[in-house]
Amino acid sequence: MEEIGAIGIFLFVLFTLLGSGVWVGLALLGVAFVGMTLFTSRPPGDAMITTIWTASSSWTLTALPLFIWMGEILYRSKLSEDMFKGLSPWMARLPGGLVHTNVVGCAVFAAVSGSSAATLTTVGKMSIPELRRRNYPENMIIGTLAGAATLGLMIPPSLTLIVYGVTINESIRKLFLAGVLPGLVLALMFMAYVALMSKFSKNFNPDPEPRTSFFEKVRNSRYLLPVVALIFLVIGSMYAGLATATEAAAFGVIGSLVLAAAQGSLNWGTFTESLMGATRTSAMIALILAGAAFLSLSMGFTGLPRALADFIATLNLSKFELLMALLVFYIILGCFLDGISSVVLTMAVVEPMIRQAGIDVIWFGIFVVVAVEMAQITPPIGFNLFVLQGMTNHQMGYIAKAALPMFMIMVLMVFVLIAVPGLATWLPDTMRATPGG
Repeated sequence: MEEIGAIGIFLFVLFTLLGSGVWVGLALLGVAFVGMTLFTSRPPGDAMITTIWTASSSWTLTALPLFIWMGEILYRSKLSEDMFKGLSPWMARLPGGLVHTNVVGCAVFAAVSGSSAATLTTVGKMSIPELRRRNYPENMIIGTLAGAATLGLMIPPSLTLIVYGVTINESIRKLFLAGVLPGLVLALMFMAYVALMSKFSKNFNPDPEPRTSFFEKVRNSRYLLPVVALIFLVIGSMYAGLATATEAAAFGVIGSLVLAAAQGSLNWGTFTESLMGATRTSAMIALILAGAAFLSLSMGFTGLPRALADFIATLNLSKFELLMALLVFYIILGCFLDGISSVVLTMAVVEPMIRQAGIDVIWFGIFVVVAVEMAQITPPIGFNLFVLQGMTNHQMGYIAKAALPMFMIMVLMVFVLIAVPGLATWLPDTMRATPGG
């Protein structure tokens, strides 16, 4: 009964603070402070200072602002324009035509960004006007962009996977390896949906593309060389064991600066804008992580995580039943919180639960990312929906309806992961990981 009362107090304080508009990080700190005051004799101020410093001084966490800065630099470059020029000749002949550029473009940019919002904005600012001009169905343009942009959360370098790894003290490099195959499979599932809709939808009547020779396609592919080189620099250096995630992120920043300079899009204004944008995002995430670390300590003193894990054990749920319960939980939570907040807020309770159930924590990281991806396109807080609303001026209901098929494909992806866990575990198991990322 004492644990139930503690849960009630934690939830009441948390939702009161969040409902009043307090930043998520400050809300987590507030809940933890109340918990320390009510349930322990330890001075909450001293505990908070020590915990925040410990959580913020992690060397692994250094990769986060660097990857964010890399994405900010590329967002201000001509990358989206070049990607469309390079991809469109190859996509035009596929069933579904140039709509595939949304999916492939998002997958490519995800491999150098790590952010869903940056992926959506970068690809969308070029593909939306081009696809509209060619008379592609509006709902297909909006839906595929909303769904495919979430690949930025899974395909490395994923900010969400970095946060998850830091939160549970797991290798970032292993998690990055685990995200590669599921990310590619999910992209292929999106493309299969586009191909099917192009055959069976009566509204799919785009203007035909002029035929291009193989030589012209190859010549246009030169526009993809810079981003492909950057992907090999960042991801290849990690997978080859030449660099840690942090070192690869530093390579990525240097590479993106060189790329932006070569394109003529780097000047003092864009440099400072990218730096300030990365600083703001990094500070927000750092505050959330600090609040989550203090909340984990506070909840540990109350015994809540272990009590809840023991309670779940008494229910005798199978692994599948537990995963289904957690999937529903994360989808509901994602309606009200962004993905990173959802991960750090829940790991103190969920981690002992899944470890006790014998679920691989690397595999579970990919499972959580898919669930968090769904949260990006679910109203009322789905961030991708807000970004698309600003880009297209459509009503939120229209965008959410257009994104619904992508949501269902992600649900299907969860069952694919459960049925074939090797999708997420094969690469980390076969390639030797560097401890600590």
